[in-house]
Amino acid sequence: MVGDFRLPPLKEGPELMALRMEVRQFLKEEGDAGRFKPSSLGWAGFDPAFSKRLAVKGWIGMTWPKAYGGHERTPIERHVVTEELLSAGAPVRAHWVADRQSGPLLLKFGTEAQRQRYLPEIAKGERYFCIGMSEADSGSDLASIRTKATQEDGGWRINGAKIWTSNAHRVHTVIVFARTGPAGESRHEGVSQFLVDLDQPGISVRPIVNMAGEHDFNEVVFDNVFVSDAQVVGRIGNGWNQVTSELVYERSGPDRWLSTYQLLPHLVDKTSDMDSDVARQGVGRLVAHLWTMHHMSLSIAGLVAQGEHPQTEAALVKELGTQLEREIPDTARQLVPESVRLDFDQNDPFEQALRYTTLYAPALTIRGGTVEILRGIIAKSLGMR
Repeated sequence: MVGDFRLPPLKEGPELMALRMEVRQFLKEEGDAGRFKPSSLGWAGFDPAFSKRLAVKGWIGMTWPKAYGGHERTPIERHVVTEELLSAGAPVRAHWVADRQSGPLLLKFGTEAQRQRYLPEIAKGERYFCIGMSEADSGSDLASIRTKATQEDGGWRINGAKIWTSNAHRVHTVIVFARTGPAGESRHEGVSQFLVDLDQPGISVRPIVNMAGEHDFNEVVFDNVFVSDAQVVGRIGNGWNQVTSELVYERSGPDRWLSTYQLLPHLVDKTSDMDSDVARQGVGRLVAHLWTMHHMSLSIAGLVAQGEHPQTEAALVKELGTQLEREIPDTARQLVPESVRLDFDQNDPFEQALRYTTLYAPALTIRGGTVEILRGIIAKSLGMR
């Protein structure tokens, strides 16, 4: 229950602080060597070479069993590494989905053969995943999907399309959420998940250029695509339970409240010379909000470490994180309005970060579940719907 939101005491001892410092030193060395440069893109940069260097450090698949290439570290340690990478704007997008949720999904529901095939490659930074959930005309109502998988000898034939599929044009594998049977009264029945490698016949990846002029999103069309029974994730018909389990990892981490963080340090610099209580209060509110998200997100990592499955708490963190991610550029425009920046330099890091985050902010209320869906989950847990 949200009303009983638990905050385990997660004070950082010397080991966690040493890990945090190790990540910072790694990032400094990467920057000094010219292999990494923070930008207004934040952590959205797609850099396979960087991902492979992280893998060498043991920072992909951190919590997974060593038998699958993992390192058997705690969710708290993974959270610390994640915060440092994202707040520095490190280009981690290549391996991100695979490490954050596809790997854990296979650990929980996959077959031994699937784990042996995919997890070691993910942990090495060599295999990347995308998410095949959303569809046109269905919004956040995943139960209304129209992509179908029809059973035949030895496997399944998939037909349909997925949209807003981030990085499908440059990753290796997608986990497709498809209807395999009747919806039932709850509409959550008769859906399943499939591992689909994107280089096989019948798959078309069509680019969708966003407001910032970038090709990140895609529509992925499946035209009579065959997958074997060995590519079924979990049980046929259990897809809804599996997807909701997966969404806990997608919604609760620092990537849901650090997407526009790159603007905040520049805003602090811009307002530091202002003799203004309004500026001090505005920046102070953002910092307080950021610190709150840090503690709430870290507490969920603690719950996961205890073997719990905090779906409602994850929805709450994502909803509040979305507010913060949009609040940062909104506050920056209010405190440093264009009227006082008439001669602004287009190459100024503040200007670049402000332009990018302003363009990108509308998408933040959609990805990982819309605000309305998240508030509905929270309300339901409180018995309000």
